[in-house]
Amino acid sequence: EVVRKIIYTTNPIQGVHRQIRKITKTKGAFPSEQPLMKLMYLVIQNISKKWTTPIHNWGMALSQLYVKFGERILKEKNSF
Repeated sequence: EVVRKIIYTTNPIQGVHRQIRKITKTKGAFPSEQPLMKLMYLVIQNISKKWTTPIHNWGMALSQLYVKFGERILKEKNSF
């Protein structure tokens, strides 16, 4: 149940999409793909500053993922 709550939480994802749409909708057309990519980069930089809330029960979820996936979890964790 703890892992399911973390995986199936779509509110943060929908929030990011909403903020990106809000910015790009008001800009109209872009002359090329590069200005759009720069704008999206800046929007994501702004959004990520607000990501300070820790994930609830992350320790328990991580231990359950370790039981299920073993060493693969540790390899992914160390790659960050």
